[in-house]
Amino acid sequence: MASFDFDQAEGLRRMLQGPRPRIVTFLSATPEDDKGAMLVNLGASLAQLGNDVLIVDACERDYGVARRLGLSRAASLASVARQECGLNQVLHPVPQGFSVATLGAPQRGGPAAGVETRRLAKTFDVLVKQAGIVIVDGELGPDGEFPLPLMASSEIVVQVGTSAVSITNAYALIKRLAQQLGRRPFGILVTGATEAEAKVVYDNMSTAATRYLAVNLSSMGSVPADEYLHRAARLGRAVVDAFPLAGASVAFRRLAGRFALHAMPGMSRG
Repeated sequence: MASFDFDQAEGLRRMLQGPRPRIVTFLSATPEDDKGAMLVNLGASLAQLGNDVLIVDACERDYGVARRLGLSRAASLASVARQECGLNQVLHPVPQGFSVATLGAPQRGGPAAGVETRRLAKTFDVLVKQAGIVIVDGELGPDGEFPLPLMASSEIVVQVGTSAVSITNAYALIKRLAQQLGRRPFGILVTGATEAEAKVVYDNMSTAATRYLAVNLSSMGSVPADEYLHRAARLGRAVVDAFPLAGASVAFRRLAGRFALHAMPGMSRG
């Protein structure tokens, strides 16, 4: 009874607070360019379904979405946190139908570092409340942690390929996350794979994660290898726009439909 009463109180509290923004942080165990290409096409597919999509590039080392779209020199959220510009100056609509913002790096070391990180976290909180779906192009920092706490508490999806190296790296990444964040679900998106290949990759990873880490994985789907992805990229367009009948376009539309409707099991819906 006590547990039931607690659940009721928690449910009422969430209703009074209003809907939470849908935030999904993507990490990758694939070559650096794969994640950026995937996120551009996923963002475009979600936008075609009528979603308000914001992609936040939180990469310092990897080849992030902002750099891919030529926005890496634009003002960042860190600039807003330092009161160097306004929030509207860091939101950049792109032709693919979504908006892009760059997180930027807070100052590290010294007494001001903690203050700046807290300001950046507050700026990010304000930003995500203005968007429908927030996709974070993420990476772990040198300390193995996310740059902001809200990313750690968001839905987390790991992109993996079919190679043994990619699968091994993805499993090691999930193990690292589980050790830091505790038991919680993680999504798996398999790219460069047929549906049959993706099922084998996911099943093997899910079995190992359940047995050795006590972690539940959730399949987010798959995207096949497709030459039209590269052709669309050379045109500066999303594949779903440039080549709507391509196999990758079909996969991204299916992925976007599932993504927009469902949060991962165990995570809050936005």
